[in-house]
Amino acid sequence: MEARFNAGDRVRIRVDYPAGHFRTPGYIQGKTGTVAGVHGTFRNPESLAKGGDGLPRQYLYLVRFDQTHVWENYNASPQDKLLIDIYEHWLEPVCQS
Repeated sequence: MEARFNAGDRVRIRVDYPAGHFRTPGYIQGKTGTVAGVHGTFRNPESLAKGGDGLPRQYLYLVRFDQTHVWENYNASPQDKLLIDIYEHWLEPVCQS
C-alpha cells in the first residue's frame, strides 16, 4: 500500500462526527493545509479504541496549516503555523489550478 499523499500536497480535512472515538479535532475539520511529511503506517486508533484490531493500517501525515486560516480573528503573526498529525482516511485532495 502506497501513501495517497506526499509532502507538498494540498489537502482538506473531511468534516464528520462519527459515533464513538475519533482522533481529528473539530476545529480543524473542513480546513485546508499542506502535507509537511509522511510518518508511515500505523494501526487505526479509532478502531483500536472500539476494541478492534486497528487494521487495515493507515498512513499518518503531518499537515501544516496557516493559523490565520484555522482561527477566525487570529491577531498574531500571519507567519504562524499549526502542525497536526492526521490519518489518511480524514484527508481529501484539494485540486490545484
